[in-house]
Amino acid sequence: MTVIHGINLTGRDGASAVDRNPVDVLAGLAEDNCTSPARLAVTLLATGLLAVLLFFAAVMPSLAVEPVKIGRDDTALDLTATTEIYRQRGNAFQISTAAGADGIVRRIEVRANSPQHSGDWAVFALANVTDEQIDRLIVAPHFRLVASGLLWPDLGSSRILGITPSEGFALDRVPSSEDDVFRITLNPGTVITFVAELASPELPQIYLWEPEAYKDTVNAYTLYRGIVLGIAGLLAVFLTILFVVKGTSMLPATAALAWAVLAYVSVDFGFLSKLILVTPGDERVWRAGTEVLLATGLVVFLFTYLNLNRWHTNLSYVTVAWILGLGALFAVAIYDPPVAAGIARISFAATAIAGVALIAYLGFNRYDRAVMLIPTWALILCWLFGAWVTVTGQLANDIVQPALGGGLVLIVLLMGFTVMQHAFAGGAYHQGLFSDMERQAMALAGSGDTVWDWDVTRDRVVTSPDLSPQLGLSPGALSGPARNWLPRIHADDRDRFRTTLDVLLEHRKGRLNHQFRMRAEDGHYHWMALRARPVIGSNGEVIRCVGTIIDVTEQKTSEDRLLHDAVHDNLTGLPNRQLFVDRLQTMIRMAEQNPDVRPSVFMIDLDRFKKVNDKLGMSVGDTILLALTRRLKRLLKPQDTLARISGDQFGLVLVSEQDAVKVAALAEAISKAIAAPIDFAGQDIRLTASIGLVTWVESNAQPEDLIKDAELAMYQAKRFGGDRIEPFRPAFRTVGSDRQRLESDLRRALERKELTLVYQPIVELKDAEIAGFEALLRWEDPKRGTVPPSEFIPVAEASDLILEMGMYSLKRAADDLATWQETVGDIPVFMSVNLSSAQLLKSDLCNDVIKAISASRCDPAQFRLELTETLVMHNPQQALMTLSRLSQAGIGLTLDDFGTGHSSLSYLTRFPFNTIKIDKSLVIDQSDKGDVLIRSIVNLAKQLEMRVVAEGVSSEDDAIKLSEMGCDFGQSFLFGPPIGAESVQKLLKERFPVAKPN
Repeated sequence: MTVIHGINLTGRDGASAVDRNPVDVLAGLAEDNCTSPARLAVTLLATGLLAVLLFFAAVMPSLAVEPVKIGRDDTALDLTATTEIYRQRGNAFQISTAAGADGIVRRIEVRANSPQHSGDWAVFALANVTDEQIDRLIVAPHFRLVASGLLWPDLGSSRILGITPSEGFALDRVPSSEDDVFRITLNPGTVITFVAELASPELPQIYLWEPEAYKDTVNAYTLYRGIVLGIAGLLAVFLTILFVVKGTSMLPATAALAWAVLAYVSVDFGFLSKLILVTPGDERVWRAGTEVLLATGLVVFLFTYLNLNRWHTNLSYVTVAWILGLGALFAVAIYDPPVAAGIARISFAATAIAGVALIAYLGFNRYDRAVMLIPTWALILCWLFGAWVTVTGQLANDIVQPALGGGLVLIVLLMGFTVMQHAFAGGAYHQGLFSDMERQAMALAGSGDTVWDWDVTRDRVVTSPDLSPQLGLSPGALSGPARNWLPRIHADDRDRFRTTLDVLLEHRKGRLNHQFRMRAEDGHYHWMALRARPVIGSNGEVIRCVGTIIDVTEQKTSEDRLLHDAVHDNLTGLPNRQLFVDRLQTMIRMAEQNPDVRPSVFMIDLDRFKKVNDKLGMSVGDTILLALTRRLKRLLKPQDTLARISGDQFGLVLVSEQDAVKVAALAEAISKAIAAPIDFAGQDIRLTASIGLVTWVESNAQPEDLIKDAELAMYQAKRFGGDRIEPFRPAFRTVGSDRQRLESDLRRALERKELTLVYQPIVELKDAEIAGFEALLRWEDPKRGTVPPSEFIPVAEASDLILEMGMYSLKRAADDLATWQETVGDIPVFMSVNLSSAQLLKSDLCNDVIKAISASRCDPAQFRLELTETLVMHNPQQALMTLSRLSQAGIGLTLDDFGTGHSSLSYLTRFPFNTIKIDKSLVIDQSDKGDVLIRSIVNLAKQLEMRVVAEGVSSEDDAIKLSEMGCDFGQSFLFGPPIGAESVQKLLKERFPVAKPN
């Protein structure tokens, strides 16, 4: 930097011409040059130039600066506020100096010497008010976070190229990678104006430091920065190692964020310049890049830790787009670092705000990761607020910038603790950190099984934990020889237990899998399951037997209950038809061997019991059935069998009485017991029964034949008006010959596959688009013609044909659906198939249904099974188990004829139905009450997340009204009659012409 004092003329004393009074200057020149005409000409020329210079000085005045007074104890002074910035003044700059001790204001001109000069200048003045010489440092930091700005921030640069004092020579620069430092010396009582040549238009801060104080401050910050950098580096390395060991996705995301923080503080603390050569201009690129990296790391951490892709796919797309956008900022940082840094800062703030919303939402949904992240995110918000007030200049001190850097490290440290707490929630026992033996021990401890160890050589049994307290025995009561267990084992299981152990010792191989009963101290028996294997010694003999023993009493009780429920009526506890037939078969075999045994079969049907259900409700009907069951059981002896065949029909196998007179007397007693009034809610309920009975007389008779004969006698009693007892007579078979002939023809039709299926469309009411079909069975008999289902379905239900017909319908419907999909393509339609009570009570129904659907290679979700509430009532417990398995297999369940009779709303929540079909008797009701009832049913179904099908829609207006009520589907002749499979295929081709083939 060149300084021109006045016109660059100096007196003999070395003072600048402009530094002295102009009159004195002229007088001196006249004195020195009056001796020669040449010198006189020079003097006149100099006088003229000086006058011109003074004229321009008057035309372009620059105000004199106010000096800052410096005392001996002033170790650090902030000169930022007192420093005047002059922008765009070019390479030559004139300024009026501060008034000196003599009160004179002088002017100086300063010229730039550096090509990096921006045309901007800074001026400040210092006054030494002491009587001692003062040495100080002028410090201007390259970067200062305070007031750097949010958008287009000031990322730092070289601030001062040089400083020229109004007296003396240019200041010497002190080497520093982070600041522009110049050394000055102020003589006692001097006032000096300093002109700084700026490399950038901004001068965030300029300080006057006492050299030793500046050195101590730098050392203090260096120590702090070293500690923070060390923690950040160790944390990044530690999290990276954990990622290698554990391998969970949240650890690399946290490690990446830790490395981003380390890179940021390395640049901010000037550590990067210690590793590589970084110019102030390059530092701006590095700083912008690390801020972008920091913003990217926070987005990746938030997405990975909260596992946002599991909540919604769109969150993954948004996050990927966000990360790609931030990745593009790395290229922007090279060409325009302030723009990249500004966008990164906005992204960081946006990520923090989005994180608050996500953590709040997921926390309310009890997502444990979100709850665990709350402390960390609260710290991020505090840091974000501190950074905002800093970059906007609301918080301005020298501590805040390094404090924010340390805050970032603290945030990552807390993140690391949070991630480790979640990733290692299971303690030290996680995958890869323990041996197979430890893994097996942990699995055994986790299962809760008791270890059973029999030392064969010493004949000592040990259980761990001790099994004795579980049975109410004193500790160690079961420890010792194996024979000590025998008195506690049930008498029926002792020999089997002893034999099992002997066989294991004899064969020296195999596995022990044995169940037995052990008596507890309170006298109750516990079922125990022992599973063990022998340990062979060097001599080839069994030296040990080790395994586990567990209490399976609850499991055995559940199995017994399931077996009981499978062959017993759930309401009355009586044997069902299956067990009834089995016991009758047993009695027939006994009768064939023993002439004194002659079983009699009673079929008892309650007259007009359906009216009782319709009038008083099914719960009252159930109560009446229980009362009648108790009455009948009191008339029988233990060897007799009373069973519930169907809803209001009972069966009886009588073996305690052989005499015909006594058998007839018992029949009369049964009739009277049923006819006795039942008091319910203050009113007498009177019932009668139609009873048919038959006695075994033929040695080759089958149980089904006896039951059929008893039913014929019962039906004959009903034809005579009921409340009768009818012994079987062979003539009754001719009465039922038509029915038997129909059954025989139906059986033959099944064998010849004369039964066909037709399909009635089920449409969506909102747009009349086909949604599915209901499969309906039809019989075209060569002799009878078309036989209505109302005739042959009851015959099939009364025999075993209904099971075969049901499976035939299901397989045929599945095959037809598969054919349609193969021909038309992947069509969004479902198939509804009706289910009978006999099928529902069949134990292997679920397996049969799944097998039939799998054989056709159709999706189970496209099938719906329809059944009525009455079917479910036959055996609710068995029905619940079967329907639950069907629902778990993905098969839809529809409650048919809903709204008729006494519909129990509890079945809607108890059984896994997903569709309700409203009976057509309600749909065709045009009254206001009918509309209210349908609307209530639809609203109830919607609340239970069920679909609704309306049967019997008679007009388009009714369809529109039902659709507005919220009804999903409609089924009636309005939308199409039942049609054959080929017609359905043509219809689907018309409705779905663009379906893609499978």
